[in-house]
Amino acid sequence: MHLGFHIPVFDIDGGTPAIPGELARVGAAAEAAGATWLSLMDHYFQIEPTGLPAEANMLEGYTTLGFLAGHTTQIELGLLVTGVTYRHPGLLAKIVTTLDVLSGGRAALGIGAAWFEREHLGLGVPYPALSERFERLEEALQITQQMWDPENNGAYSGKHYQLAETLNNPQPPHRPRILIGGSGERKTLRLVAQYADACNLFGSSPEDVAHKLDVLRRHCDDVGRDYDTIQKTIMANNPRPTPDTRDEFVRAMAAYADLGIDAVMVTPTSGSPAAWIDQMAPAVAQLAELG
Repeated sequence: MHLGFHIPVFDIDGGTPAIPGELARVGAAAEAAGATWLSLMDHYFQIEPTGLPAEANMLEGYTTLGFLAGHTTQIELGLLVTGVTYRHPGLLAKIVTTLDVLSGGRAALGIGAAWFEREHLGLGVPYPALSERFERLEEALQITQQMWDPENNGAYSGKHYQLAETLNNPQPPHRPRILIGGSGERKTLRLVAQYADACNLFGSSPEDVAHKLDVLRRHCDDVGRDYDTIQKTIMANNPRPTPDTRDEFVRAMAAYADLGIDAVMVTPTSGSPAAWIDQMAPAVAQLAELG
């Protein structure tokens, strides 16, 4: 099992001027630990599950990933996850392509249907009904796949998006992995089976994750997809691990490894995330022993 680090908090010790240096240290710490994944949230405002108010610091995701690309050399970079409503899918594919080119092929596209109404209304971004957001998500996945196909620069015509050309040069050096976040059984996991290279589920309990994986397997059977070609990842949040509970966390992950979970994401929420990552680093080798 692999370990990834997910950074949701930008209220850094030392205040706003300290953010760039701390993020550079985060990248170095994650790579030194041997982690395979480094991600950020994709939000305009801070979200309540972090325990912070909406007014807390929040950076734009892809700009920040570009900064991290310049301060890392090996780790995969992505957002967990991009809200489909935040950017036109043609622009989104171009942004992720640019990140992939400039990082030497280390970009991933984490994407989902979006949910935080307040930030949409706050910045004047349309927030359609959930059913429409899922329609837009599927079209965005189709557009992205077409833009990452060097043999297809043609038009795309969907219900919500119309592109006269899907020209995208340069192409990404390594086609970015598509990771869909969420565990909705009827729509989200169906989209995983049809379009994604990976899924990210909430690590609520081994029993719950086992059920979600069974649902995903059935969707794969329905669309003729090899279930084993999809990487399964979880967000560890029940409870959220800390350096003080590292060994207990690793023991708890054994049940998920037995289910075939390939990677677990953990989230430092302190004002010194680089030091937090340093303290969690031994978990990388411990989790690798689980398989």
